[in-house]
Amino acid sequence: MKTAARGLALASLAYVLSTAAFAASPGQHTPQVTPDMIQTQSDIPAHWNQPQGNFNYIKRDVMIPMRDGVKLHTVIMIPKGAHNLPMLLERTPYNASGFAPNDSPHMADAVWSGDKDWADGSYILVWQDVRGKYGSQGKYIMTRPPMGPLNPTKTDDTTDAWDTIDWLAKNIKQSNGKVGMIGSSYDGWTVAMALLHPHPALKVAAPESPMIDGWMGDDWYHYGALRQVNLDYFTGQMTAKGSGDGIPRENYDDYTNFLQAGSAGAYADANGFKQLPWWNRFSAHPAYDAFWQLQALDKLVAKHPSNVPTMWLQGLWDQEDIYGAVHAWEALKEAGHGANNHLVMGPWWHSQINRDGWHIGPLKWPGNTTAEFRQNVIIPWFNHYLRGTPMAKPLPAAMIYNPTEKHWDRFATWKVAGNQKLTPIYLQSHFGLGFEQPSGGSDSYVSDPAKPVPYLPRPIPAKNEDRWRTWLVHDQRFVETRPDVLSYTTPVLTKTVRVTGAPVADIFARTTGTDGDFVVKLIDVYPGSVPTNPTMGGYELPVSMDIFRGRYRKSFAHPSPIPANTTQEYKFRLPTVNYEFKPGHRIMVQIQSTLFPLYDRNPQTYVKNILFAKPADYRKATITIEHNPSAHSAVLLPVVSRTEVSSLKASD
Repeated sequence: MKTAARGLALASLAYVLSTAAFAASPGQHTPQVTPDMIQTQSDIPAHWNQPQGNFNYIKRDVMIPMRDGVKLHTVIMIPKGAHNLPMLLERTPYNASGFAPNDSPHMADAVWSGDKDWADGSYILVWQDVRGKYGSQGKYIMTRPPMGPLNPTKTDDTTDAWDTIDWLAKNIKQSNGKVGMIGSSYDGWTVAMALLHPHPALKVAAPESPMIDGWMGDDWYHYGALRQVNLDYFTGQMTAKGSGDGIPRENYDDYTNFLQAGSAGAYADANGFKQLPWWNRFSAHPAYDAFWQLQALDKLVAKHPSNVPTMWLQGLWDQEDIYGAVHAWEALKEAGHGANNHLVMGPWWHSQINRDGWHIGPLKWPGNTTAEFRQNVIIPWFNHYLRGTPMAKPLPAAMIYNPTEKHWDRFATWKVAGNQKLTPIYLQSHFGLGFEQPSGGSDSYVSDPAKPVPYLPRPIPAKNEDRWRTWLVHDQRFVETRPDVLSYTTPVLTKTVRVTGAPVADIFARTTGTDGDFVVKLIDVYPGSVPTNPTMGGYELPVSMDIFRGRYRKSFAHPSPIPANTTQEYKFRLPTVNYEFKPGHRIMVQIQSTLFPLYDRNPQTYVKNILFAKPADYRKATITIEHNPSAHSAVLLPVVSRTEVSSLKASD
């Protein structure tokens, strides 16, 4: 201890001597503090302005007044030196500022992927927050209904679009006063709403994968079966003015989460949904009553058609909004307004048009289908109406991608579903499938709500964009051997079967329960060996599928119990196709009663509101599928010959 203490004392003495020596060194002085060295305020300025002298655009944030005084936040990007340019408007609940997220000096690098092809200096780009979201004033109401019985105010998204376009045409001096509207999903809905009473300056529109009828087949329900995984969207949209959070998960696998919760209503209640006015309105109307019918935009656009040239666009495997665009286009055509309305269906998942389009799941295309479509079709088409530039070829009535031949088919005539010639492909004995009338028989399975059929192989995490985007093309072999899935298959095809239009499921079935769901899938079964692509050997590719809630077999608005042990017919349209089943392949039809947890479970006991079914309501049921001359279960296919296809196509 003494040695250590002596060492410390010597070290301290040396430090004092060295300090004194430094202070006494010639030429040294005490540092002087000047006023510019003193800072008592925060080093973060109250406002930061990035110099933009080298930017090739001007970015403006403005608040545009609506007719009732509410102001909507709007982001405007104007190319420097712009003169007489058209404007491209997108109205969104997803943060207008987020569409130009980067402070790049180059306009094309500053915007999100969907607008890069538009950001070449030839367009003024405009994004606007809808009422009540992000920077906009007012009250947010989910897909605010048009003025009328469900909306007693004097404004809706039709008037807001009108007022916005009016302001833009009068105040953006670098423009030519002409506006085109575009947007996907909810943003596609805002385009459709603008078309109900368009401003004269709105010259062209493209609703992409628009939300048109949330009960019949878009985001919320499919023929009455609830898409319960979309409940996260409710909290994301309505628990904050900006972006809310999803629902916290107890387990990694959503199959487990929803199964343990019981009904969809119990799951929602446990997670605080009674605080959401939208959920309270939504859950009180499980059937297709006035709440849904008065918001169905396919009916509204046909009742109030516009003269605006419109491209209704969606993906053939759109996992979110596969119903809206094609039904809106069909309704307009049926009402005699096909001349200025065009249908486009690409080989895409939901909103893929705004991203790269080289493939979807295992299906690969010979080029970037989305970029090529944007550059070769949609932008020249917008230019035609906004600039007056000629098109290389007119846009046909319908452009539908042919996934088998991997090219676009251009149709001068595309028949709406009700006018199609349909050819039944019947379920047969011994799980056969063919165009001959069935001779007789039936097949049964037990549907157990405690063991629902998953829509993807487990585990199914809540957040996995890649799996969610491509579940509609997932190989169906993962459920084929389940005892509660029936698979009917043709012999190996010796010639091509071309289907062009909307198939219709026509199922005759008995159940020991008093309610039940029916899932029908039309599948292309690949040969067992595909030398050019070995991983596709035996692949069971879904071409078209949907679900139908049995209580609505007679009326979507007025459900009724299913009479137990009595054969009933369940007939419903499947999503539109343009597909060729090739020689060497087989056609398969799969039938099951659950597609979980994507859709809520049917308790198979009739209750007034399935959303709030009690645990005791969920019971096993034996489902019997009939295939005999009097109850001939089938899928009605829009089969067309090569000659018929040629007669439908537009001349190039």
